Amino acid sequence: MKEFTYTIKDQLGIHARPAGMLVKEAKKFGSAITIRSKNGKSSDVCKILNLMAMGIKHGDVITVQADGKDEEAAISAMKTLVTNNL
Repeated sequence: MKEFTYTIKDQLGIHARPAGMLVKEAKKFGSAITIRSKNGKSSDVCKILNLMAMGIKHGDVITVQADGKDEEAAISAMKTLVTNNL
């Protein structure tokens, strides 16, 4: 399992547009990718409604985890997406 932690810099947090981008990127990989927030909520990144329901806001710290056969590539791609867009 690979993971990284990130502090959300987007003023709106994770809303529809970035959630859609996360889902689109996550579906490229076979690994299970999850996001966990500081309040203990977690979601499969491929489930857009669950991501948006987490209520992740500006300044929140998230942990993104990838577990599976292509976890290295998956976590690298997710880290690039998150740091460039959130």
